Parts: sequence; C-alpha cells; structure tokens
Amino acid sequence: MYSGSTLTVFSGRLLGAHQKIDRLAHCQLQTVLPPGQFPNVRSILHFEGRNGPDAIKRKSPAKDEPWHYLQPFNSKDTQLIELIQSHYKRLARALKIQDDVRASFEAAWLAHAVVDGLTPAHHYPYEEKLVELAEGRAISERTTVTRKLIMPGQTKVQVIRNNWGMWGPKGLFTTHAAFEAGVAMLIAPLKASRYNLPEDAIADFHSQPLGEWFRCLAQEIARLELYDAFYKSGWTMPLARRVRNQLAPLLVQAVALAWYGAAAEAAADV
Repeated sequence: MYSGSTLTVFSGRLLGAHQKIDRLAHCQLQTVLPPGQFPNVRSILHFEGRNGPDAIKRKSPAKDEPWHYLQPFNSKDTQLIELIQSHYKRLARALKIQDDVRASFEAAWLAHAVVDGLTPAHHYPYEEKLVELAEGRAISERTTVTRKLIMPGQTKVQVIRNNWGMWGPKGLFTTHAAFEAGVAMLIAPLKASRYNLPEDAIADFHSQPLGEWFRCLAQEIARLELYDAFYKSGWTMPLARRVRNQLAPLLVQAVALAWYGAAAEAAADV
C-alpha cells in the first residue's frame, strides 16, 4: 500500500494510506486501552515512509527487503504471517519493558505488514509474474535500482515485451500502483468517528491464533474480488464505494486489533 515517497518525511501526510490507517486505528485503540499504555501516533508514524519497510527497496534493494505478499488460500505460504507474528511478539515485549521507541517501531512495521497482507493487490501472484517477466531471474537478484526497473530479455524484442508487461497499460507494476494509489485517495478523507472497535471483533481475535485470524481475514477480503474488478474495468463508482465501505474498515480494524492484542499480552505478563 502507498506510504508516500521514501525521499521525504512529508509526502505521506496527505495521501499516505499506511499513515491514514495507522491514525484511524490508533483512535480505535484509545477506546479500549488505558491512557499511556501504547505509543502516541506521532511516534509510530516516524517509522513509516522513508523510515518504513518501503524505504528498504530504495536503500538496499533485495537485501533484508520485506516481502509483503500473501496467497490467502495457500496454507504453505507462511512467510508474511511469520513476519507479522515476529513483529507482534517484539511489540508485546517492548510494551512490557516500556521501551517506547522500540514499541513505536514494531507497531509501525507490524501495521504495515498487516495492511499489505490484507490489500487485494498483494494477493495477486506478483512474485511469480515478476520472475516470469525477468526471464526467470529471482527477486533476490534484483540488487540494484536498474535491475528493479528494467526487465531483461534474450533479444531486443523480448526486452521490449517484458518491460511492456511490467510498465505498460495493465502492466504488472502499473496496475498494482494504480490500485494502491486509488485506495490511498479514497481513504484520505475518512474520519476517525466512522470506526469503532466492536467487542465481537475483539472476542473473535482472541478466539484463535494470530496467524489463523490473519489468514481468515485475508481470505474474507480476497473473496470480495476487488482487484479482479479493478483489473477488468479500472476505477468505477461501485468499486470505489466497496473499497471505502468494505475494505477500509477491515484494514483499520485489523491494525487496531493487532496492536490491542500485543498490548493485552504485555499487560498480562506484568
């Protein structure tokens, strides 16, 4: 999901989807946690944008780069879920020892992973298609900006074809980016008052392991087929309404629940 340019701290303030979702989720969290039990939202947002996961793609391509994609119905695809579990545990630990800086970092990166993993564009088999366009070159070999931007090929015709498949209309990246930019614009005007953290959602979160809860939610979103609709027809008014009324509340609630769960674990261990 779009988090603003990784070159400046200001670009994500207006149209940063991750920043907006974090603000809304933080408002939800305040209704169920005592004051001072969780880092303030400004501290959390410090670790977004150029200090967030997306910045690694520019600073050190293919080195320790988080891969926030998930095949919701493939039980063997566990990489992202394991990453989320790791951030969750470290957040709970940081909250327990009252390490506000570490807790802010883990809260931001946990929220980023949760939102990306639930975003319909991240359910598309992006890695598989990317490797195909790169003539079999693994994503771990995209170690420079040039290797990220230019698709290779055995001939000039293949180079043109592969780069068109990446950057042309309905290309792999252009479609992905256009969907996420649209979501960012749609949720930018949303107000915190629209969202509450229901007791039944908290009970459902506590009733199952973190990984199972996350995969079930990802499957629920995948069944909406929002990205399929976008790929077919682009942005339409019905699709825009579904994103604002169905997807956005689920993303905000998921972040709030993940933060709440970590805080509850920290409090229980005291």
